[in-house]
Amino acid sequence: MYAAAPRLAGGSRTGLALGAGLLAGIALQLQQAALAVWWVYAVFVLLAPALYARVATKRIASARVQCLVLIAGLAFAWGLTGLRAVVFVNQALNPALEGRDVWVTGVVADMPQATEAGVRFRFAPEEATLDGQPVRLPALLDVGWYTSAYNAQAQLPELQRPPADVRAGQRWRLQLRLKAPHGSANPHGFDYELYLWEQGVQATAYVRATASAPVPQLLGQTWQAPVALARQWTRERILTHVADARSAGLLAALVVGDQRAIDRNDWDVFRATGVSHLVSISGMHITMFAWAATLLAGRWWRRSVWLCNRLPAAHAGWLLGVTLACAYALFSGWGVPAQRTCLMLAMVVFLRVVGAHWPWPWVALWTAVVVLMWDPWAMLQAGFWLSFVAVGILFVSSVATNSGAARADSTGTGGQNDQESGMAAPQRAWARFLHSVCGLWREQWVITLALAPLVLLWFGQVSLVGLVANAFAIPWVTLVITPLSLAGVLWPEVWTAATGAVALLYAALDGLAALPWATLNLPLPPPALGIWAVAGGVLLVLPLPWAVRAMGVMPVLACLLWRPPLPAEGEFSLLAADIGQGNAVLVQTAGHALLFDAGPRYSLESDAGNRVLLPLIKALDVQLDTVVLSHRDTDHVGGAAAVLMMQPQAALLSSIDPQHALQQLRKSSRCEAGQRWVWDGVDFEVLQPPAGAYEQQPALKANALSCVLRISNGRQTALLTGDIEAPQELQMVGDPYTASKLRADVLLVPHHGSKTSSTPEFLQAVQPRHALVQAGYRNRYGHPAAPVQERYAAVGTHLVLSPRCGAARWRSAEPQNVACMREDERHYWAHDVP
Repeated sequence: MYAAAPRLAGGSRTGLALGAGLLAGIALQLQQAALAVWWVYAVFVLLAPALYARVATKRIASARVQCLVLIAGLAFAWGLTGLRAVVFVNQALNPALEGRDVWVTGVVADMPQATEAGVRFRFAPEEATLDGQPVRLPALLDVGWYTSAYNAQAQLPELQRPPADVRAGQRWRLQLRLKAPHGSANPHGFDYELYLWEQGVQATAYVRATASAPVPQLLGQTWQAPVALARQWTRERILTHVADARSAGLLAALVVGDQRAIDRNDWDVFRATGVSHLVSISGMHITMFAWAATLLAGRWWRRSVWLCNRLPAAHAGWLLGVTLACAYALFSGWGVPAQRTCLMLAMVVFLRVVGAHWPWPWVALWTAVVVLMWDPWAMLQAGFWLSFVAVGILFVSSVATNSGAARADSTGTGGQNDQESGMAAPQRAWARFLHSVCGLWREQWVITLALAPLVLLWFGQVSLVGLVANAFAIPWVTLVITPLSLAGVLWPEVWTAATGAVALLYAALDGLAALPWATLNLPLPPPALGIWAVAGGVLLVLPLPWAVRAMGVMPVLACLLWRPPLPAEGEFSLLAADIGQGNAVLVQTAGHALLFDAGPRYSLESDAGNRVLLPLIKALDVQLDTVVLSHRDTDHVGGAAAVLMMQPQAALLSSIDPQHALQQLRKSSRCEAGQRWVWDGVDFEVLQPPAGAYEQQPALKANALSCVLRISNGRQTALLTGDIEAPQELQMVGDPYTASKLRADVLLVPHHGSKTSSTPEFLQAVQPRHALVQAGYRNRYGHPAAPVQERYAAVGTHLVLSPRCGAARWRSAEPQNVACMREDERHYWAHDVP
């Protein structure tokens, strides 16, 4: 596509230095834990152009000049990115409004997302009042309007009024309960706060829908969100005309970008077969759409002599193609990957129109600069790196292949053109077709091999059937399903044919995903090792001598063979996951692992098991030996089904009753005081409940039957307590044997810090150095209660709250420290919990 890179002149080297500096400045700013004051960034933004103007005009591009240009670009990008972040932060939700009922009048700004839990939508406030006084809100809110069925499941029975038919562009007057964006912070977990930051959302809320609350008021339909309204109308047509739910979900994702329409199980299939990039509005879809639109527009333009005299047909085709592609991206939701692709296409088209024959490193560099100056935080997204690494590899391999073919033809050794000249026309066409197929297969193989370390670095999973799956799925989805899906918008009957095509796709992918060796799951490596492995993977596919390529094998193998460090013999570690209102603690010894509780169920379609624990367990390469469920409450067993299904070897120890649904999945053993076992020199003992408590009449409530697990290596001790309350605490304190076992270095705070637990007598017996509170941010129960916090302070205990700490890790080898995820990996976009 572009000429091979010539020997760069001084001006070219200056351009490369400037582009590298801009990228380095953005990367450096994204590493900041906290933002500086605005004028610091402003100074860098103002002074950097002056420095560049002073040195970039030098005729001789010396190393000193290039260094100064790089510094100027770095300073400008660092300051501009920081200044944008400061402006955005200053528009955040006032903390004084959190938990308050605010009347807000505004417009539904995007296509609402219907779920089993209710409906979610983006809401653009126009005016807001609190107690009759006007207040300022962020420009965009993420609002949930829940059904009574969901809220009963989530223990919020006061929300009873079901949501109305919310449509994009509607103006509503709603009473909202506001909250700052707050997500869980776990190792290798999804950064929800960064996601909302990139979306421009600075507050979340839910509609106050109690029977006593004022009725939400629909004020009318506006035309402030016409594209979103058209998308919603199209999605409803798809769901109405397509009876098969799987097909309808995929078509809705391809046409309007509604990825929530795809079932979670189908996403598992797509990830296992490595085709997730095809079933959302990705860069490939938009690029193929642009290619087709360019071809058609160019042919149409050539039919008019008058038009061709005004603008060359090639230029017109490129411009119209990228314009139509951007329109498609806008209609599909204008997601971050779509924005990134449109900017890349615009950059390439601009270079073609102005006749700039840049070498591919220049194109890749300055396309990345344009994309990141538009959205600096895209640098933290996997899609950004996957896209640019893939494009760069294709450029290198295609340039090398074309150069080799040209040399072969010039010397007469290639012979392909000579051979084809003697062929009949059908034979030549067939030969060109085979050559194209082989080229596509080679490109897919090169991309798959080169990106495998990068995919492993981001996701901890590589599809071993991805090459075969993509060889079929890429042309099938791009050339068959997507065009049929789009044509159905104008002629719904076409969706019938699209449904058949989707059925064939699912049949092939289901078969591949069912293979026992379909995926390779490995622990997520440290970033430095992952980057080294990515460099090795790229080196393996570059058109270099094999002796040089072989140097890439070592870093790739190092990444594949890496395993997370485990406690030494006789030591153990605790990882209290950040799962909101609930308990989930991962315990590891040198050769064994135990999960104490499995967190809450968030909704009818989401729980802590699928959202937090399974990704964490997979990233750490953990095989559970035992799952302990302290008792049957939803905030302790909500994620257990997902964990047990993915960990079939794990035994289940619990106080749940014999009729509990989990018993059908895994028969449990009762936890009873006196049970004891030893793993790798570490002693595990159950202290509660007594065996007779299960038959006690009247029957004890679930909290009273909570399993209490003591873990000790003889030097350090941890006590995991579930939801025991004052009677159980006093019972253990009063029993001489149990009381002698209560002293602990770290304590999982009983009942999340409820006022009914953590009695003074119990705390005097335990005297913990650290106490872990697993509770949700601004939870409705007020956990941990203020009196409870005072009791822990009175005994000199370090209280660790999960909303402020995130995931907390404690090691018996370093008993004085508790590592907090939010503190160790601090970012300025993260919620600063008061």
